[in-house]
Amino acid sequence: MKTAKLARMATIVAAFILSACTVAAQAAPYVMYRDPNCGCCHKWAEHIRADMKAEVVMREDVPMPEVKAALGVPADLVSCHTMKVESYVIEGHVPAAEVARLLREKPADVKGLAVAGMPIGSPGMEMGGQTQSYQVIAFGDFGQRVYASYN
Repeated sequence: MKTAKLARMATIVAAFILSACTVAAQAAPYVMYRDPNCGCCHKWAEHIRADMKAEVVMREDVPMPEVKAALGVPADLVSCHTMKVESYVIEGHVPAAEVARLLREKPADVKGLAVAGMPIGSPGMEMGGQTQSYQVIAFGDFGQRVYASYN
């Protein structure tokens, strides 16, 4: 009798913990702003969805220059799409590994990450085996600094 009662209580506690973990794991969707005429944006969003298991909501109904200015993207780091992830801005073809690192480390001085332009071989810009070196740049009130390099 006592064993059955303990087992039932353990099951209830386990169910409560599991439900709390599930709610915590259901983060807000990532909001991606993009130009409707750009084809690579969908490929990059699929990269983020697959690697980060995240929901990506695409917005094409806003003027991109105003979005980038409002989110504080430096003019020299502009690319074809901009994503809002938690309190951070992700500009361009930033690899999911760097977005995950940013969300894990949560540096207080960083407003966002950017890959300027559209480097060949970056996520969403795959072209066979061709690659181009590029840098992921962290930006914030401090200015800019290299966050990661890809060769």
